[in-house]
Amino acid sequence: MTIFQNARFFTTVNHLKDLPPTRAEIAFVGRSNAGKSSAINTLCNRTRLAFVSKTPGRTQHINFFDLGQERYLVDLPGYGYAEVPEAVRAHWVELLGQYLQSRTSLIGLLLIMDSRRPLRDLDWKMIEFFRETKRPVHILLSKADKLSRQEQQKVLASVKKELHDYPQISIQLFSSSKKTGTAEVEQQVQDWFAAVEEDDFGGEENPGAAGTLPE
Repeated sequence: MTIFQNARFFTTVNHLKDLPPTRAEIAFVGRSNAGKSSAINTLCNRTRLAFVSKTPGRTQHINFFDLGQERYLVDLPGYGYAEVPEAVRAHWVELLGQYLQSRTSLIGLLLIMDSRRPLRDLDWKMIEFFRETKRPVHILLSKADKLSRQEQQKVLASVKKELHDYPQISIQLFSSSKKTGTAEVEQQVQDWFAAVEEDDFGGEENPGAAGTLPE
């Protein structure tokens, strides 16, 4: 049984004061059209655990899913989609930014990027923004099935080269539709949670992240 197999919805949050106390959580984040919700559904072997919308930008809350054993999966709002009311977008950006800056139980970030368009400007901003927390990032190059094998290896090598100076970042190919790359994600997340249990992360305070969150 995988770490994601028994995931169940726990709560949804629209204000920082409502964040639940947790021991350890990993968060999924990415551009609004990068395939984040599909990745969560595939990893959890569900069809609608995370809502997949035909209109990017619909997910504007922080959604928590209980994985058991005091472990949580967090689905963060997608970034980079502006076709929402300005007041909503501003709240959305502030909520996401404050969560990433201050959440001490956040032990790792799973960053979803479309493998056909990786490392766009807002992805770089997110990487730099989260870098200050000194927490690890694992990048999923999603929709890899849309590329040939040669193209997949080329983009993977290119992204690794671009991020050579970011030792806290790991990268892999991923496809929700073909369910490829799931074992690698599961192992990475297992390792993060295991580190908490060994007190590698437990009890540390997140240093505040500096900079401006992608909008």
